[in-house]
Amino acid sequence: MNDSDMQVDPITTVTAATFERMVLQADRPVAVEFMSYACAHCGAIEPALQHAAAVLATQERVFRVNIALDPDLARSFAIQGTPTIVLFRGGREAGRVEGPLPTQSSVLAALTDPFEA
Repeated sequence: MNDSDMQVDPITTVTAATFERMVLQADRPVAVEFMSYACAHCGAIEPALQHAAAVLATQERVFRVNIALDPDLARSFAIQGTPTIVLFRGGREAGRVEGPLPTQSSVLAALTDPFEA
């Protein structure tokens, strides 16, 4: 395998230590997927989320929080289940989508609609 075969993940994992700087202080809209690698629905939407993150890369950042590693962060945003995508603008929650969204178009809409209002 050479370097051209390797793809860069357009979704960066954030932790409690990096959340404020990367999400709340971001200079553009941010979507955060609260997920778990043990969650089947999270795995099911991953390809669509990867596609949406790549398409939106110049307009919006997409991050993930692994709730198994950062349960306090998930609690602080009242995450009840995974996957939950929370949208932030100017450090404040601008929208949220809970549950699986299996198509690329539905994930893309979930990541952009709250910001278009």
